Amino acid sequence: MKHLAAYLLLGLGGNTSPSAEDVKTVLESVGIEADEERLEKLISELEGKDINQLISEGSGKLASVPSGGAGGAAAPAGGAGGAAEAAKEEAPKEEEKEESDEDMGFGLFD
Repeated sequence: MKHLAAYLLLGLGGNTSPSAEDVKTVLESVGIEADEERLEKLISELEGKDINQLISEGSGKLASVPSGGAGGAAAPAGGAGGAAEAAKEEAPKEEEKEESDEDMGFGLFD
């Protein structure tokens, strides 16, 4: 992945056909050692291909892949509770009493 990222960075910088040496230089500039085998494989597979076209084709393929989980289960249907709601009275709300000096006079922002 690091090799591909360096390859793409070089492409963004204007180098339309980066070499293995170019990729190694980018990786070494940030202290990463390149894996010669993987780097040669990447360069050989991308040689002569337009990276922008490959990305476009890949995006199209990813769009067709299903993602996400199954939908959530539906909630059970409620019973006939309309009459019960009308009879329900609102409980009187108790007013909160002021906070005492439990913090011994020290507040978070004092």
